[in-house]
Amino acid sequence: MQNFTIKIHRVGTIYTKPHLFILNKGNNSGKPRKEPYTNSFVILFQTEQDCEDMLNIAESLMKSKYWLQFLCGSAIPFLRLPDFKRQLIPKAKIMMEEYEEHLREVEALKLKVLKEKQFLENMNLINDYYRGILHRYSNR
Repeated sequence: MQNFTIKIHRVGTIYTKPHLFILNKGNNSGKPRKEPYTNSFVILFQTEQDCEDMLNIAESLMKSKYWLQFLCGSAIPFLRLPDFKRQLIPKAKIMMEEYEEHLREVEALKLKVLKEKQFLENMNLINDYYRGILHRYSNR
């Protein structure tokens, strides 16, 4: 898992190895994505599986608001590369030590996202049904 490189992303750079972008400016600093952000770090990997594992770890850290404590700047907060490296590497190592537990937690998070999506779809259907009833009632 330690076979990755963290650099500052330069706009227009094309990466051939599996890679992941991490937003480094604003209150959403630490947000991972496969497509580049203008202000981001890039993490380069040897294998696609390592990239997927790090995506899950980075998303977990971002959703738990882990990076907020390391933001600098008064007007536009940002995350420094040395701080990011210093914190991400040991955190990723800790999270990957028990790989089976990591996989179970990732599956649980995926299931949570799926159930949340289904819930929102159901709420939209209920709201559409409710609007239909109100529309029929008001046109009598």
